[in-house]
Amino acid sequence: MLYGMRVLIVEDDALVADAIRSGLAASGFAVDHVGSAEAARIALRHENFDLIVIDLGLPVADGFSLVQRLRADGLTLPVLILTARDALADRVNALDLGADDYLVKPFELPELAARCRALIRRSTSALSANLSCGSLEVDLARRQASVAGASIELTRREWAIIECLLLHVGQVVSKDKLQQAIASWDEVLTPNAIEVYISRLRAKLGVGVHIRTVRGLGYRLEETEK
Repeated sequence: MLYGMRVLIVEDDALVADAIRSGLAASGFAVDHVGSAEAARIALRHENFDLIVIDLGLPVADGFSLVQRLRADGLTLPVLILTARDALADRVNALDLGADDYLVKPFELPELAARCRALIRRSTSALSANLSCGSLEVDLARRQASVAGASIELTRREWAIIECLLLHVGQVVSKDKLQQAIASWDEVLTPNAIEVYISRLRAKLGVGVHIRTVRGLGYRLEETEK
């Protein structure tokens, strides 16, 4: 498992969607799926996603229309087009309408996961897969973390939280954002789940880095004195 961000798949073929969802989930993403452009817009109004993967051949309103509408609505999350259409005109049109990347089917799941990671990093200005804060160093691609040079082991959800905090280092990340980063619609979290994971992470991080609670707002990852 390599990542822990939230992805929305917009694909009307249930078998294809399930394969993509399973592949991305195996790489550590929290993944949800809808089958139409309208369902995607509804989901985006009520949930926070870090990336949206869109098939062009959607019913009623196609993928082009959805990308155009999302950008017109002011949504800036990364958009990856995943389609069987390989014509140059389609690629140019999708990118001109506001898509950030274009991948033609058939594809390899490791490449899709890598493109998703790259797009999310780029959207948070984290251009490298190697992130750090104080004594904490994390390699997102290899899923390796260390504090003061010593390796630490993290569970999937601990990874999701620490990655989310690192990608927004110095900023306050809300509890709701963290909850949505670690669980898709069909995963149930207890009311105090985030507090439990934060407590476990603090014990593993030790000196040089700290997850600070900002009362009423959320959590912030910051460097401390060693």
